[in-house]
Amino acid sequence: MFGFFKKSAPTDKPAAPPEETQCAPEAAATAPVAPPAPAPSWRERLKAGLARTRAQFGGKLKSIFSRGKVDDELLEELETLLLTSDVGMEATQHLLAELRARAKRDRLETPESIQTALSDALHALLLPLEQPLDAGTHHPFVIMIAGVNGAGKTTSIGKLAKYFQAQGKSVLLAAGDTFRAAAREQLQTWGERNNVTVIAQESGDPAAVIFDAINAARARRIDIVLADTAGRLPTQLHLMDEIAKVRRVIQKADPSGPHETLLVLDANIGQNALQQVKSFDKAISVTGLVLTKLDGTAKGGVVAAIARQCPKPIRFIGVGEGIDDLRPFNARDFVDALFE
Repeated sequence: MFGFFKKSAPTDKPAAPPEETQCAPEAAATAPVAPPAPAPSWRERLKAGLARTRAQFGGKLKSIFSRGKVDDELLEELETLLLTSDVGMEATQHLLAELRARAKRDRLETPESIQTALSDALHALLLPLEQPLDAGTHHPFVIMIAGVNGAGKTTSIGKLAKYFQAQGKSVLLAAGDTFRAAAREQLQTWGERNNVTVIAQESGDPAAVIFDAINAARARRIDIVLADTAGRLPTQLHLMDEIAKVRRVIQKADPSGPHETLLVLDANIGQNALQQVKSFDKAISVTGLVLTKLDGTAKGGVVAAIARQCPKPIRFIGVGEGIDDLRPFNARDFVDALFE
């Protein structure tokens, strides 16, 4: 009746052979098949992700160091380069002083030795920020996640869910951004993609959503709760008060929580990241940072500014849109990607 199974009219002519049978089978059998290209390693992806920063920073170092002598002219040029790479004045002065001291102590006289000395000084500055997150100290381990709109907060939550699942941990997401419907829908999409439960409400108090999520995680023996919160600007004091309330409610659900308070920072904002760290830390006691979008900016030097002015552990960095492009921060890998 619907025509889906309608038979074709009979014909006396034999059906033409399929087109692919016209080719000689020997030719198909001997055709070379290119092996799949190996997936790039994390170090390769990190290097590619920091290409813009490296072009701004590392690309100009060779010309500065070409004279092979740490003199006033070199230090002045280097100061300009560091500042334009968003390293910040305080971190710049620290690195210049370190380079001057190493040059005097080790008698640096070649471009290679000078660059190595600067690389080592930057690595020493960033190394204290390399503190991997240990999510096995509580059960469930509650991670409160904050940040301004557009920083990549909700996307980072989805990537973190994938990261923890790869470690064999069960994850539950709490859609605490009840002010923006798109954020809730985006988080639910990440939940479906990772096969992770999302606790959400169409409206209501964000603190109540997260409170329910923690109790649900406890009842279901979930390892990790990733609690999203509404994006806000540090200058919006009433909204900062609300996010502080979310933290207090988490502590009612679990007096030891939140066990980690992550602030998601967009690397594109450069020095403004410092003010965000200070403001959010005052409101919710930030314990770690997630630095996103390093692949889209030449301002990767802000990591050094953070290390010098508000040294919070950088738990994760992001250098791409892929679900695996959020990884724990490694100071040596980061510095090498800038100088290579």
